[in-house]
Amino acid sequence: MVAGPALADDKLDPGGLTFRDFSSNDNGASYGRGDPMIAGGPNQVSSKVVAVEGANGLARVQFSSLRVEVALPLGWQATEDWERGVAYSSDKRYRVLVWRVDFAYEGVKDAEHYAATKAGSIQARRPAVHAEARKLGDGTFLIVYDNVKAQGDAEARVVFDLVTQNPSDPKQGILLTLGVPASDAVRGLKLMALLKQNMRINW
Repeated sequence: MVAGPALADDKLDPGGLTFRDFSSNDNGASYGRGDPMIAGGPNQVSSKVVAVEGANGLARVQFSSLRVEVALPLGWQATEDWERGVAYSSDKRYRVLVWRVDFAYEGVKDAEHYAATKAGSIQARRPAVHAEARKLGDGTFLIVYDNVKAQGDAEARVVFDLVTQNPSDPKQGILLTLGVPASDAVRGLKLMALLKQNMRINW
């Protein structure tokens, strides 16, 4: 499992990196552009930019259908449909997905059961993928998938899933997914720490 300074004491740590390390300062202009190469759902809409913080290298983006606000690097793009929020870097090497999860619908009882079941099912379907789930100190769950190969990608990828349970309803949660090239795995985990720190959920 990808570890080291980015995952110490069961806590995600950006290790001194900021959004500026992943951004290109365009004052948020990229979030106003569509990309015909990215397929969306039937109700795809552009993301809503709540704030642009040029000094911090980030834009705060609201996925209205999910009632989730995330901070993303400047120079990225984002969109959403009725079930998920999508964001990606300009070169498409870094990709983020945000979903609401109904654990009962998924056939599990809570976030911990969901994380364990998902890790196991992915490995069963794709034996070349190594998956490991870990409970973090704040009660969230991190799943790391190594050696993920997708059509069109030049190299294998590492995918991080962060599962956050609704504190008032254990049957509901948010899934934040980040996929990066395997060669950027440690750097990607640090970005996941930044995404986690800046995600605001309206349960």
